[in-house]
Formats: sequence, C-alpha cells, structure tokens
Amino acid sequence: MKNIVFTLCVAVCLGIVAACTDDDSFSTSPSNMLTFSSDTISMDTVFSTVPTATRTIWVYNRSGDGIRCTNVRLAKGNQTGFRVNVDGEYLSPTAGYQVQNVEIRKGDSIRVFVELTSPTNGVDGPQLLEDELVFLLESGMEQRVNLNAHTWDATLLRDVVISDDATIDSRERPVVVYGGLTVDSLATLTIEPGTTLYFHGDAGIDVYGRLLAEGTAEENIVLRGDRTDRMFDYLPYDMVSGQWQGVKFHSSSYGNVVAFTDIHGTFDGVVCDSSDVSVTKLTMRNSTVHNCQGYGVMAVSSKLDFNNCQITNTLNNCVAVFGGDVTMKHCTIAQFYPFDSNRGAALMYANHRDGVELPLLRMECINSIVTGYGDEMVMGDKLGDESSVAFNYRFVNSLLRTEKVEGDDNVIGVIWEDVTAEDVDTSAVMGEENFRLVDIDMQRYDFHLDSLSYAIGAADKNNSLPDDRDGRQRDDAPDMGCYEYFKDEQ
Repeated sequence: MKNIVFTLCVAVCLGIVAACTDDDSFSTSPSNMLTFSSDTISMDTVFSTVPTATRTIWVYNRSGDGIRCTNVRLAKGNQTGFRVNVDGEYLSPTAGYQVQNVEIRKGDSIRVFVELTSPTNGVDGPQLLEDELVFLLESGMEQRVNLNAHTWDATLLRDVVISDDATIDSRERPVVVYGGLTVDSLATLTIEPGTTLYFHGDAGIDVYGRLLAEGTAEENIVLRGDRTDRMFDYLPYDMVSGQWQGVKFHSSSYGNVVAFTDIHGTFDGVVCDSSDVSVTKLTMRNSTVHNCQGYGVMAVSSKLDFNNCQITNTLNNCVAVFGGDVTMKHCTIAQFYPFDSNRGAALMYANHRDGVELPLLRMECINSIVTGYGDEMVMGDKLGDESSVAFNYRFVNSLLRTEKVEGDDNVIGVIWEDVTAEDVDTSAVMGEENFRLVDIDMQRYDFHLDSLSYAIGAADKNNSLPDDRDGRQRDDAPDMGCYEYFKDEQ
C-alpha cells in the first residue's frame, strides 16, 4: 500500500514539474508569433493638443510555447504624441519610449493601452498622424501595430465671457469650448453660417444678452459635443445624448434668433427662463434640436416663435411649455428617445410649475406633427377648474398621437393617432411609420416624411410657410411637419 501511495505522489510531483517546465519554456523559433486583436489602433479625427480617450488591444500567444519580447517600443519615440502602456508598463520618455523583456506564456495574453495628445500641425484641415508599436521577439522577428489618427488644429476657448459684441466663425478651423461661453446682458454673440462649435462635457452657452446664430440652407450652424471617437463600433459619441450642456437663455435675454442650426447630443437642448411675455425671447426657424438627455426645448413664461423646426428624441419632454406665449408652425416633434424606455412626452404644456401659477397666454401648434412611442404624446396640464389662470391652446391641421378629442373648438383639422380608439385601423400609418427611418436599435433616424404618411398634403395652406426645414419650396398642397415630401427623393 505504501509503495502505491509513494508511486502516486511521485507521479503527481513529476506531472507538476513537467507542467511548470512546459509553462515556463520560451521559444526562439521564428515560426512562433503573436496574435493581435487588431493590427491597427485608429483614433479617428482628434483635435491637436487635446488628450484623447484610451483605446486598447489584446496581444495573444497562441503559438503553443512561451514568447519573450526583447523590447516593445514606439517606432517614432516622442515625435507623434502617442502614449502607450504595455501590460502595466508605461513606455516612458526616461525609458526611451520602450519596455524590455515582456513575457507572454503560451495560451496567455496581455493588454495594450494607447492614448494620444498630438502636436499642432500648423496647417488647416485634418492631417494624418501615424506611428507604430514594434514588438521585437527573442527570435529576432518583428511584429508591428499601426497607430494612427487624423489630427486637426483647433481654436480652444476656455470659460469665455463675452462682454462686447463678438463674432465666432469656425470655417477656417474648428472651435472647441471648455467651461462654456457666457454672453453678458449688454453683448451680442453672432455665430457665422457654416460654423461648428464643439463643446466639452462641462460647456454650453449661457445667454444673458443676445445670440444670433443664423445659418443658411447651404451652410448650417452645428452645435455639438467635442468627442469625435466612438462608444461602440456602430455608435459614434456624436450620436449619444448628454455630451454637453446646451443653450440657456436667461431672464434678461431677448431678441435671440436661431436659424438653420443643428443642436444635438446635449443634456437640455434649449432652455428659456421666465421673462416679459410681451417681448419675443427666441425666434427659431429651420433648425433641429435632437437627442437630448433632458428636455429638447423647455420654456418658462417666455414668448417663443418656432417655424420649420425638428425637435426630437429626448429623455424628458421634447417640448415643455410652462406658461407664456409659444407658437409652433410646421414643426416635427417626435419622441423616439432610444436610451431609456421611461422617456417623456413629445409635447407638454401647462399653466403652472412647482406650485407657481404661470398663465398660458397662447400655445399654438399649426401644421405640425407630434408623435412618438407610447399612447399619449400630447400632454396638457391645467390647474383645477376653479382656477382662473389662463390656459389657452390651439391645434390646427396637425397630426397628433393622443386620444381623440371631441367638441373642442381649439382643435381644428387634426389627424389623430389614437391607438386606444376601438375603431383604430391597425394597418394605419402611425408613429415611426410616418418617417423615412426610425431605427432605435442602431440609433439611426431620418425624420423626412415617408411616402405613406398621412401628413402629406394635409397642412393648412393659409397657414403654410413657403419653404421647409431644408430651405426647399413647399408645393400647392403643403405637408404637415418641418419637411416637405418630394416623391423623387423617396
């Protein structure tokens, strides 16, 4: 019995020794090579002197034996601005941008982290920047991973306060904003057509004075986040909400004009503080507010005029009107926010907020589309019948996704998307079917009208605007919403 036990112990020990020996052996054969999860690390387009997010790859040893790297180095050293960490070891300047004796046992792997802060280019437009991460194996073989980015010299603005009239024009080079832009009460900020402003996560525009952002059909103004990389392969950060703070018009601000402007990827898109409702606070025309992690447009006791605007996909209500005087004509207000099923309505209007009475002098929705996921996309919130606070609203020739209303003189020529009605035609075009594309899984949207939409030809001609959101002329039978349907483009 003792002999059997002794023999088993010896066998086990020999097996352990053999296993250790096998795991600790390293090959110098040129045929034993590393495998990479990707042979390229691309940073997409980045701004020079601005640190990027971190990218990673995995390095696998599937060769059947251990592999030792004599060194891993950046081919161009300190010339490109790439920063690399290999298996916890930083390729530092003091080490000559390399690390020695990196071991990868058979069946094992290591992780490589790469960041970039590129130098300035000194020229306009994005420029290709490349380097290589070189793995020199003990066998003498070299394996390389390409590192690249298109770097773009930008104008950086940090915590800017505009005290005198000023103009921003980014057509020669992009403008990146940190901390925010503040327009003082006696100043006017003009944003030139074709300008794109890139806002960092902590930045937005606070307007105490006046903002004139008047693009053209050919040269829209774009206000967006500054991340140019991707959250996932299919999803750029530019398509993710909550990337910057949005635009806020404070109580002292009047006479603002936003035209042919695209505002997207914000927390709250446009916020208007309480002010004198006899004076127009904001005129917005031919513009887009899309994909917000809060409100699209939120107005408290303000006078606003919206023409040909797309306001879509927000976690809270796309449009929220708390008192004031608001007119929306030929607008597309659609709620298909993809990141949270607990999304708000498309349109909400009320004559109070947080216990404060706010007379709703006017809320007009004319020739517009108000739709989305859910049964009720139009929400009116009125103080009790005993209240004398004004609650004035009117819907004219609009497509509304809500329960049908009978006998209301304030509702004229409406097409109802009433999914609760007993006689609803389940084959009828509703919600997302009005539009060219609503892909909530891939977060792709196109709110131009589909050929089957009931909004086509259903607008009130007497209240129609001559052109649509894209600046194209409407025909004699105008369509609801901000986009005119053109058959040859379907």
